[in-house]
Amino acid sequence: MADRSVFVVGAGLAGCEAARKLARFGLRPVLLEMKPQTYSPAHVLPGPAELVCSNSLKSDDPATAHGLLKQELRQLGSILLEAADRARVPAGSALAVDRRELCDAVAELLERDGVELRAGQRVESPPDGDVILATGPLTDPALAGWIARAIGTKSAMFFYDALAPIVEASSIDRSLAFFGSRWGKGGEDDYLNCPMDRPTYRRFVEALRAAPTTPLHDFEDPDYYEGCLPVEVMAERGEDALAFGPMRPVGLSAAGERHWAVVQLRAENKDRTAYNLVGFQTKLTQPAQRTVFRMIPALRKARFLRYGAVHRNFYVESPHVLDDHFALKGESRVRLAGQITGVEGYVESAAMGLWVGALLACERLGLEMAPPPRDFALGALWAHVRGQCGAAVFEPMNIHFGLLPPADGKGRIQRRARAIDRARSAFAAWHRGLPDAMRA
Repeated sequence: MADRSVFVVGAGLAGCEAARKLARFGLRPVLLEMKPQTYSPAHVLPGPAELVCSNSLKSDDPATAHGLLKQELRQLGSILLEAADRARVPAGSALAVDRRELCDAVAELLERDGVELRAGQRVESPPDGDVILATGPLTDPALAGWIARAIGTKSAMFFYDALAPIVEASSIDRSLAFFGSRWGKGGEDDYLNCPMDRPTYRRFVEALRAAPTTPLHDFEDPDYYEGCLPVEVMAERGEDALAFGPMRPVGLSAAGERHWAVVQLRAENKDRTAYNLVGFQTKLTQPAQRTVFRMIPALRKARFLRYGAVHRNFYVESPHVLDDHFALKGESRVRLAGQITGVEGYVESAAMGLWVGALLACERLGLEMAPPPRDFALGALWAHVRGQCGAAVFEPMNIHFGLLPPADGKGRIQRRARAIDRARSAFAAWHRGLPDAMRA
C-alpha cells in the first residue's frame, strides 16, 4: 500500500484546516506544532488554532463578503467554523469566539478525525515527502530563511500587524457607557459603547498623536497593512479620521442622544470578563497606552489585561513563486497555505488551508477537482493569490466584493444583491461536482 502520510507544519487556522481535509480524504496527516516548547512573540495559548489579534471572525451576515465566505466554508466542512459555532460569544452580526474554547474545540475535532498532532516540534526546514507549510505570518526565522532561499529573497516580503488592547470588564465605568450594536444589528448588549463629546475627542486625538511608540528593530520597516493600521497612524491622517473610522458614531445612540465619537468594546469571552477596543490596534508604548486610552471617559480607570503590540508578519509574493497547486515552483513537494500566501484575516487564512489540503489530497489520490471560479468568495481569494484580480502590486488581502467580478445593476444595492445571487449560484454548481470528502 502506498504511503498516505503527509506533514503539515503549523497548527494555526490554516494548518488545522489542511490537516483535517487531508484526513477526510483518507490520508494520514501529521500536524507539527512548535508550541508549547516554543512560542512566537504573539502566541500565549498552548492549543491549536489560537487567535492572536481580535477574537472576532468578522461578519456572519451572508449578505456581506465575509459572511458569504463563511457560508461557503461551512458547506466545505471547515473545522474553524464548526469549532467557532461551539465557542461563539455575542457580537451582533459578527462571529466572535471565546479563544480558549475555540482551541479546545479544534483539538477535539482534530483528534476525532484522526489527525496526529505532534506538539513541541520546531521545524527549521521541511521534512522529507509531501509537506504543507502553514506557519503563518510569524513563521519561525529559521524556516522563513529556508523559504526565502527556496524562492529567492527578492520575492519574500514583510508587513506589520498590530494587536488591540484588552481591558478588564469590571474596570469599565458603566455609567459612562451604553450597550448597543450599530444600527441595532445583533443583540442589545453585544457591544459596549464609550461615547465622547467633541472637546474630549480632540484632546484624545492630540494626545494620541503626541504619544511615544515602541521602536521597531533595525531590520524592520514600517510597512503597515492598510486594513489594520495602528490607531495612532490613522489619527495622523487628520483630526476627524478616527471619527469617520473606528470611532464613527453613526448608527449608535443612547436614549436618542447624539455623540461626536464612540469607542466600541467587544466581549473577549463568554463570561464577559474582558473587552477589547475595536479598531484600536496600536504600537504605543505600554505607559502611553495607559495614559492615552484612559482619556476615554468610560475607561478612565481601565485595567489592561493585554496591551496592544506590533509584530512582523511574513508572506510571499504568491503569483510569482507558487504554482496553481500552491507548491513552490522550485520545490514542488512543498506547498504553502494560509496567511503566508498573501491573504489577510482569520477566515481567509483558514480558507486557503482548507483549499491547499484538498488540492494535495486530490493529487495524491488521482482525483479531479475543478478550481473555484472567481464568481464566489473562495474563488475570488484563489484568484487573488494567483494574481488574477488585476492588482498592480501584490499585497495581503481580505475578502471583499471588489475581488469578485463586477455585477450589473442601477445602484450599489442592486449590484451587491446580484453579485451575491451570482456567487451562491456559482458556488452551488461548483460544489455539486466536488469529491464527497469536500462536503461538510
